[in-house]
Amino acid sequence: MEIINGDESKELLEAQAHVWKYTFNYITSMSLKCAVQLGIPDIIYNHGKPITLSELVKALSIPQIRSPYVYRLMRMLVHSGFFAIGKNHEHPDEEGYMLTPSSRLLLKNQASNLSPFLLMITDPVIVTSSHFMSTLFQGIGSLPVEVAHGMSIWDYFLKHPEFNKSFNDAMACDAQFVMSIVIQDCKTLFKGSKSLLDIGGGTGTAAKAISEAFPNLKCMVFDLPHVVSNLKDSENIEFVAGDMFESIPSADIILLKL
Repeated sequence: MEIINGDESKELLEAQAHVWKYTFNYITSMSLKCAVQLGIPDIIYNHGKPITLSELVKALSIPQIRSPYVYRLMRMLVHSGFFAIGKNHEHPDEEGYMLTPSSRLLLKNQASNLSPFLLMITDPVIVTSSHFMSTLFQGIGSLPVEVAHGMSIWDYFLKHPEFNKSFNDAMACDAQFVMSIVIQDCKTLFKGSKSLLDIGGGTGTAAKAISEAFPNLKCMVFDLPHVVSNLKDSENIEFVAGDMFESIPSADIILLKL
């Protein structure tokens, strides 16, 4: 066995830790998904004060024997900054879990709720596609999602309306969150313009927010036919079907939110 000096040993261990960090990073994402699916952020919020492990297990309506697993889940998410530890004055001998600014963005009944986006990105449809990233560089000629599911993501939406809804809900919650900030901090971008085209605007969440803030601005929501076919125009919003890779309507402002 090769003898490694102190400096080299430290460097190797740091390198290994770096590799392990990104090897196991998916566990954090899936732990957060699990917490949202169980409704843990809402349980803590509704509790109104730091919640102990025993109180959380009871609120989750799961067998007490599962308590150690809940502890491990919360330990992971506290370490990741999604929850914090606080004092519960009614149970001074037990730690209590609290929300952080990050987990407050996952409360279901709040306007800033981002949980639909989290659930869509961690859906098996998306995650499975990521296993085939290398095929993009190996001359197979298909995108990872096409290798994984045998069709383009757009065709997948057409054939799986439940996932299409999940995708639209995710885009809507992200648009609502981002546009509330854009409208507040970037008002000058919209002043003096008469028309706006939201490319890939989905169900029109961003356009509706802009239209309410700037009622003199005529907004067009441009998306694929299956997305906008059942959506109704309003006074300031028109839904237009088309393919942005072929052509787009003209407007004073073009919005392409990633």
